[in-house]
Amino acid sequence: MARQLATREVAAVDLLDTAMLRTTLPAARSALITTTTERGHREARASDRRRARDAPRSILDGIPIVWKDLFDVEGTVTTAGSRSRLDQTPAGQDSRLVRHAHQRGLVTVGKTNMSEFAFSGLGINSYFGTPVNPNSSDAPLTPGGSSSGAAAAVAAGVAPLSVGTDTSGSVRVPAAFCGLVGYRASAGRYGPHDFLPLSTTLDSVGIIARTLSDIAALDHVFAVIRSPTTTRSQTPPRVVVPTGEWIDDCAPDVRGPFDSAIAALADTGTDIVTKPISAMIEAQHLMDTYGTIVGAEALARHGHLLPHAPHVEAATLRRLAQNQSPTSSLGQLLSQMIHLRRQFTRELDGALLMCPTVRHNPPPIHHLLGNITAYDHYNASTLRTTMLLSYLGTCGISYPLRAFGNASAGMLISLPANQDDQLLTITGKLLDVLQLD
Repeated sequence: MARQLATREVAAVDLLDTAMLRTTLPAARSALITTTTERGHREARASDRRRARDAPRSILDGIPIVWKDLFDVEGTVTTAGSRSRLDQTPAGQDSRLVRHAHQRGLVTVGKTNMSEFAFSGLGINSYFGTPVNPNSSDAPLTPGGSSSGAAAAVAAGVAPLSVGTDTSGSVRVPAAFCGLVGYRASAGRYGPHDFLPLSTTLDSVGIIARTLSDIAALDHVFAVIRSPTTTRSQTPPRVVVPTGEWIDDCAPDVRGPFDSAIAALADTGTDIVTKPISAMIEAQHLMDTYGTIVGAEALARHGHLLPHAPHVEAATLRRLAQNQSPTSSLGQLLSQMIHLRRQFTRELDGALLMCPTVRHNPPPIHHLLGNITAYDHYNASTLRTTMLLSYLGTCGISYPLRAFGNASAGMLISLPANQDDQLLTITGKLLDVLQLD
């Protein structure tokens, strides 16, 4: 699209008109909570005027973009995917990142649907509707969450770029389930957070797109913090595959394609090492014993809704109540976090960590609705890998395993916090070697 805009093969208003038309298609059902038609046309017309003067604000000037409904967009209500927030006052100004996108010429199409309060990895929303997983056939599949609408909007062609948040896996998971690329940036890479929080300790911004190169282009526009340049990043990439539950607990139809991808990398000469990562083992034991930071901070933020709030989903209330366990201890988790992050960095020693993003395929929605046990089991299982890696502070890319036989599974490529530039660059090189992206 950027190349077509630059050569005047297409106008920004044409791209916007196409985007708005696609919001009405069945594939985009429930993907968006709010469309910003008037704003979008105003921004698109301004972009075309700049192009006519050969004065674009960035390479992405005129490109459509959508925002998870945790970001304020002036004149719209920020719902956080909850019916309980519909009576909130419309935002008086854009969130900082939305303003930055506008300043670089991107065109806002609307705000995307999500799991209520961003507090689920499944993406089911009983009030606004559950967005479409493009890999569904007869039975609709869960799209993954919490940035479910972000993935559905990209899959349906509403916009090539979708900005979400990723606390426990909320961008990486829907990207994997929907066969897209999802990137969790290190916290603060795009500046201070001013979206509605779930867990201030672990919240981060994420991007969903069809290709890694699209994500890299938006990251280049957004990033205010760059990774320090290291000589290590120039050496041939090394990959660590962790032993233990991150591989062993995967369903065969996820494990098989992942193993095939690793074998393909090995065939290119990439150095692959399979070994235990003690920091991952210790961190998972901590969370199994004391609960999660996300659960504790979500309870602190939304616990006033218990035991019953008429306009809040039962699944949300149930998850909040589960974090009232007497064994939960935020202090224990926080006291070990920095130490374990440093240990994780030492153990990787500059290598990329690779494992499946989610250990199973997306379950059918009907299997979860009305079945509390199945819902809670799948939610916990869906987030188990990504939540751990969030606790360890990683930046990460979920890349679809479609080429290896599974369009609903992802390969998660991670590095320690603030190594985003190395992650994007090295992952791009590996995809080039595999002739992907």
